[in-house]
Amino acid sequence: MSKLTEIVEQMAKAIVDHPEKVEVKEIEGEKTTVIELKVAPEDLGKVIGKQGRTARAMRTILAAVSRKVNKKAVLEILE
Repeated sequence: MSKLTEIVEQMAKAIVDHPEKVEVKEIEGEKTTVIELKVAPEDLGKVIGKQGRTARAMRTILAAVSRKVNKKAVLEILE
């Protein structure tokens, strides 16, 4: 598990009510790494936040960490 995946998983588990249902999957591309986050349906609102603020904050942190490891990463939150 890469550092990017670990960070997304830790952030998501800290927010949700059902941390055992958090699934993080990493898809490596040529230039970009896609991090897919899947949570329990009842926790989806907590991960997205009001007007997407929580999701935006998670993406900002992921972008900062990905720059540090010289990669470009995108966070996708799956339903």
